[in-house]
Amino acid sequence: MASKPIGFLSLLFSSLVLVIVVSPALADDVMVTVRAVTPIQQTDGNLVCATMDWWPKDKCNYGWCPWYNSSIINLDLNNTILYNAIDAFKNLRIRLGGSLQDQVIYGVGEHRKHCENFKSDPNGMFTFTSGCLTMRRWDELNTFFRETGAIITFGLNALKGREKALDSTEYVGPWDSTNAHHFMRHTIAKGYKIDSWEFGNELCGGGVAAKVNATQYAQDLIKLKRIINRLYRRFSDQDKPKLLAPGGFFDMQWFIEMLQASGPNVVDVVTHHIYNLGPGNDNNLMSRILDPFYLSQVANTYKNVEYVVKNYGPWSTPWIGESGGAFNSGGKDVSNSFVDSFWYLDQLGMVSVYGHSVFCRQALIGGNYALLDPITYVPNPDYYSALLWSKLMGRRVLQTTNDGSPYFRSYTHCSKNGQGVTSLFINYSNSTSSDVSLVGDYNIYPPALYEEIGPREEYHLTPEGGNLKSRVMLLNGQPLKLTSDNQIPELTPLVVEDGTPLHIAPYSIAFIRYKNFNAPACA
Repeated sequence: MASKPIGFLSLLFSSLVLVIVVSPALADDVMVTVRAVTPIQQTDGNLVCATMDWWPKDKCNYGWCPWYNSSIINLDLNNTILYNAIDAFKNLRIRLGGSLQDQVIYGVGEHRKHCENFKSDPNGMFTFTSGCLTMRRWDELNTFFRETGAIITFGLNALKGREKALDSTEYVGPWDSTNAHHFMRHTIAKGYKIDSWEFGNELCGGGVAAKVNATQYAQDLIKLKRIINRLYRRFSDQDKPKLLAPGGFFDMQWFIEMLQASGPNVVDVVTHHIYNLGPGNDNNLMSRILDPFYLSQVANTYKNVEYVVKNYGPWSTPWIGESGGAFNSGGKDVSNSFVDSFWYLDQLGMVSVYGHSVFCRQALIGGNYALLDPITYVPNPDYYSALLWSKLMGRRVLQTTNDGSPYFRSYTHCSKNGQGVTSLFINYSNSTSSDVSLVGDYNIYPPALYEEIGPREEYHLTPEGGNLKSRVMLLNGQPLKLTSDNQIPELTPLVVEDGTPLHIAPYSIAFIRYKNFNAPACA
């Protein structure tokens, strides 16, 4: 075969490659300004939350069945990695719920003897029959939660007793509280601590597979609140469980009507779900994760929820009750890889700014978006992102801006369990690094430059081999892997003593703890 002539374009391309290889890396000087006098928001002490779902192993999407034995009903609670992964958070908030929540029967009273698991049913909601939670399994779960220090939100079946309207996904009629009432009474009798009860899953607005009218739903919330107050009447206000609702996608008019019809001090927490990356099989999933302009679009939802709660339910607070980024079990080889942390950590930062107290990640285990691999239980990169946030970022949120490009994000909180502040920096650029300096805004002009006196702790996150789809996250260049006895590895910072300029590499993420940053807001 004759060789092709080397044309001008080929020579030009070769020259460009050579220039990229031999040229020094591009770098921007970025000044980050932190308003240090007062916080702009305050999150829950456990912003990081993870969900456990009801999906059986034959739950499939796009020809892939990624749930295995990771359901609330069949998850191996004796697995050492699972235990250690939850225990590492000390008090991880876990929400038990999901799509099949409104098909769950509790094995108490008349249901004790006939308590069967979910089965495939092409005519059933979400193609499954109803399923039953045995009280033996409930005992096992609560023993596990107590030992690991988990804080539990339990999602109740809110469709019990309702009738499906003809030719509609709407369910009508009042809620039958009998089974839930017996289950809650049994839970109290066993001494099991529930932080909060959530009413239904994705029944608001247009619903997903089912919907309930906002006024009827509100009446049932009032009923449930009375049950909670009666059953927990001997508990202190601090120990009495909160009531969460509605646990679905935000519909402004529906949420307003729910809060107005239920009235003051019924709903303690307004929960809504976010899947802003689209379906798990979308070919553009990875590019969306790396596009800060796309990621910013969801801020409107956060602002609107914050507005509705402040103006129509000021006695409550907003939470993200469920979010996995991409719906239908997440994106294969994307949602469980390093690149997903560019979405996940940005969302944690963003919801904190917009007044949300908790962010429940779908899922702790199960699906492609799991924090833990559903087969091996080995942590995926987002697990370590969640753990670092939990260990470093305190409750008080500080207004943070920067003069860098739109591809550089910055968030700052008062440090958790320590002095100073911790900043999260996310560099979405594939070619330009950022040399960061920090400015403290103390309501004086010009802003006072923060001068480092003492050490700075750096936690730089990058993917193994530079592959954004790697399942291995590097912390300061070292792979985060389980120890030989399946313990979660130490998250050891790089300590910088001499005020060396801070360098954030392209396509990387960093938590930086400024131990001696003078922030009156954190006093």
